[in-house]
Amino acid sequence: MKLDKIDIKILQAIQKNGRITKAKLSELVGLSVSPCFERLRRLEKAGIVRRYLADIDIDRLFKTLVMIVEVTMKDHTTASVLQFENAIARCREAVECYGVNGHIDYVIKFVFRDISHYQLVINNLIEMNVGIDKVYTYIVTKNVKRFSEYPIDDLYSSGDDRS
Repeated sequence: MKLDKIDIKILQAIQKNGRITKAKLSELVGLSVSPCFERLRRLEKAGIVRRYLADIDIDRLFKTLVMIVEVTMKDHTTASVLQFENAIARCREAVECYGVNGHIDYVIKFVFRDISHYQLVINNLIEMNVGIDKVYTYIVTKNVKRFSEYPIDDLYSSGDDRS
């Protein structure tokens, strides 16, 4: 799908405020309401806009323990990788997971109630025999920068052919 500057403006606006009104969005991007809304629907249908979420400040609700976990796999067969990735997809405490290159295979961000909760979840993953060889855990002591939005306008280039 070929994007133009107006599409980029729409994406930037809804990324900052998923509850923006149609009227305000159209005003921000310089289109009338109908064409602006049609563009947004097109972006949704193309899968570029996947869903709308609320940004929950979990720390205001209760104390949590955030951990970054590096996982090295025993082997890299398709079956092992799928088995591990399916287990992580079902693990509610795993809030982000990235497959990476280098001396480790995955970096996972977990959220736990406490250290006992962490131990229970990690032990369960290991006992599931999903191909884990080594686990390295890092306790997050502070969040320096939270994800808020992608720098879409900086990443987008009108000469970039992604159609």
